[in-house]
Amino acid sequence: MPLIPEAIIAMLATNRLGAIHSVVFGGFAARELMTRIEHAEPTVIIAASCGVEPNKIVRYKDILDEALCQSSHQPRCCIIYQRRRVLECTLEPGRDISWQEALENEPVPCISIEANEPLYILYTSGTTADPKGIQRPCGHAAVLCWTMHAIYGLNRGVWWAASDLGWVVGHSYICYGPLLAGLTSVLYEGKPDRTPDPGQYFRIIEQHRVNALFTIPTAFRVLKRVDPAAKFARRYCGKSLKSVFVAGEHCDQDTRQWAEKVFGVPILNHWWQTETGSAITAACTGYGVKAVPPHSAGYPVPGYDIRTLREDGVECEVGEVGRLAAKLPLPPGFASTLWQADERFKKTYFEAYPVRQI
Repeated sequence: MPLIPEAIIAMLATNRLGAIHSVVFGGFAARELMTRIEHAEPTVIIAASCGVEPNKIVRYKDILDEALCQSSHQPRCCIIYQRRRVLECTLEPGRDISWQEALENEPVPCISIEANEPLYILYTSGTTADPKGIQRPCGHAAVLCWTMHAIYGLNRGVWWAASDLGWVVGHSYICYGPLLAGLTSVLYEGKPDRTPDPGQYFRIIEQHRVNALFTIPTAFRVLKRVDPAAKFARRYCGKSLKSVFVAGEHCDQDTRQWAEKVFGVPILNHWWQTETGSAITAACTGYGVKAVPPHSAGYPVPGYDIRTLREDGVECEVGEVGRLAAKLPLPPGFASTLWQADERFKKTYFEAYPVRQI
C-alpha cells in the first residue's frame, strides 16, 4: 500500500479483528515480496492498484501477482484498493476482492487482545543477511502514547513523520503513536525535492500548521543540494513548527546547521532500531531537554540502561569504541521475538553478554 489513508485504515481494521499485520515497503521487487509472503503465510493480502513516484506509476498489483506466482503459499483472498484517479488494475477472479466490495460486508465486533499478544510483524534485514520478522507486542501502544509527549513534546496539535508505513517509523509515528495520543498525523506521498519542487516540506508545514517534524538527514541533504540558498523555503511561513527530529542515519554537523538555519528550530537527533519500536536515546523535550551536544543522539530514554562494552563484556572507558548494550529488563513494547524463530531471537540478542541485550 502507498502512503494513503487506506493503508492506515487497513492496519487499524486488522487490529480490530485481533489479527496480525505485516506491512511491506512498496519499493520491494516481486521476489522480495514473495519471500515475506512465504515466511509470514498471510491469510489475506491487502494492496493498492499502484503507487505514485516522480515521473512514474508503480504497478503494485502487477508486483503482487508476480510474487504470488512465485510463492508456495497462497492467501485465501486479496483485497485490492483501486486508485481510480491514477490507475485501475484487473482483478483475478476467485481470488481478488475490491476494497469497495469488502466495505459492504457486515461490521464485526472489536476483539480485546492481551498486551503481550503480537500486534504486527515487520521484516527487516538490519545488518544480517536474511530478513528478520520483528514481532511487536500490543503493549507497545502505551509506550508510543507516552513518547509523543515525553520525547516529542506534543500533547495536541499536528505531527508529521516523513517516512513510509513499510518502515518502523511509519508504524510507530505515522500510524499508532500520534493517533493514540490524539494528534493529527500528516501523510505525504511525495519526495522532498521533486513533487514538484524543493519547497514541499515547507508548503506542507505551512498548509497543515505542522508543530513537529520527524525525518531522516538525507532529506535535508537533498534540499541543501538542490536549493542551498533555501529560496523555495522562503516562500512559506513555518511559524507553527516548534522542533524537528532526525533518526535512521548519521546527521553530520554541516547538514544539521544548515537545517537549523532554514527551519528556524533545533534539529534533534535520536537513535533507535526496528527492534525497539521507539527511541533508545533522545532529547526528551517533554521533560524540558531542548538541546543536546553536537554529534550526540541524546540521552538514554527512561526505561533504558545503556552501556558501552568491550568484547569481553567489560565496560569501556570514556572515548573508547565498543558495543552498545541495554540492561534487562527492557521497556514494554520491545520486540517480543522473531516471527517463527524464537531460538534465533535468543541467540541474536541475548547470548553475547549475560543479562544484557545488544
